Amino acid sequence: MTEAVETSNETAAAGATSARTATGRVVSNKMDKSITVLVERRVKHPVYSKYVTKSSRLHAHDESNECQEGDTVTIKEVRPISKTKTWSLVSVDEKATIV
Repeated sequence: MTEAVETSNETAAAGATSARTATGRVVSNKMDKSITVLVERRVKHPVYSKYVTKSSRLHAHDESNECQEGDTVTIKEVRPISKTKTWSLVSVDEKATIV
């Protein structure tokens, strides 16, 4: 009986360490080692049943300054780096086309 409790605690601890991830578009890279990512999601309105696009602007840490505006990136949640920066760059999924 005690062994089952220990394994369930281990599984809960492993699930707690997985960070949230988000995919969005870079809208600003003017800061040093920082980017602003626009994350959009579609939510159904509770009364009118119409799908509405909601968006969030998140500040993320870009250690190597590799992102440009318009890139599609994946970011993950990390411990706070500064007052507003609590996300970090994982990968650049798609580079923006230069016109």
